[in-house]
Amino acid sequence: MKKSYVSLLTVLLIGTNVLYAKTGHKSTTSVSQKVKKDNIIDLAGRQRMLSQRIVKDYLYKGNKVAVGRADKELKTSLGEFNNALKKLDQSINDAEIKNLLSFVQMSFDEFKDTVSHSYDQDNAQIALDLGESLLEGSQYVVDSLKSKQGTKGSKNAKIIAKSGKQRMLAQRIAKYYIAYQSGIKDKNTVDQMKSAVKEFDANHKELMAYKGNSTTINQKLHDVDKLWKIVYKFYLGIEKGGLPFIVFKTTNDITKKMNEITKLYATH
Repeated sequence: MKKSYVSLLTVLLIGTNVLYAKTGHKSTTSVSQKVKKDNIIDLAGRQRMLSQRIVKDYLYKGNKVAVGRADKELKTSLGEFNNALKKLDQSINDAEIKNLLSFVQMSFDEFKDTVSHSYDQDNAQIALDLGESLLEGSQYVVDSLKSKQGTKGSKNAKIIAKSGKQRMLAQRIAKYYIAYQSGIKDKNTVDQMKSAVKEFDANHKELMAYKGNSTTINQKLHDVDKLWKIVYKFYLGIEKGGLPFIVFKTTNDITKKMNEITKLYATH
């Protein structure tokens, strides 16, 4: 499933590039003036987090862990992802990025269809694959928006993207934790979890050291730091298991805090 979506993404990108070559048109920065570019990057970046959260919630609900919270969060996140897709489509005129948004929409529609069916191991694996397609497409949109900003404001765009990615990584950690507990106990699940923990830790240190932080941002990052130093060991104990509710709650707490920090960077 994942390979077919990646292949489709490649075809879409090649098709777009061929069109540019034939017409002689150059891709231009065409984000509408109604919405600030940094806020658009934040919005697109949040889609990465939602791509992981909706899969996580589906797996938690299916495994009957934190069912009430997971069900409520899944419904909310599906609505947020869909609304953000519409807002991005309305705010961006660049043909290449809009092409990517069309791909993300296709993957999202398939995901909604998958989670509308009863939970089983097959649907869990399909949901995981579709989540990766959503993440890959959303990441490409963020990268394209950053590159089309040019050198002006690029430093701020990068720090917003990095901070925003922390939201995604927190949800990704919870996703792979519950995937392993649900029976998807392959090497990839463990490797992806540990990779997410490692990247979050590296990004966190970089954000803490960033000299452009305001006092408020520094305070909030220190709050995240206190929590992270305690809980990251729980996440690395994925093969031991036994802490799915704690993982659900703490990764949500971190996501919430990083969302606040990212908003501050976007308006800084």
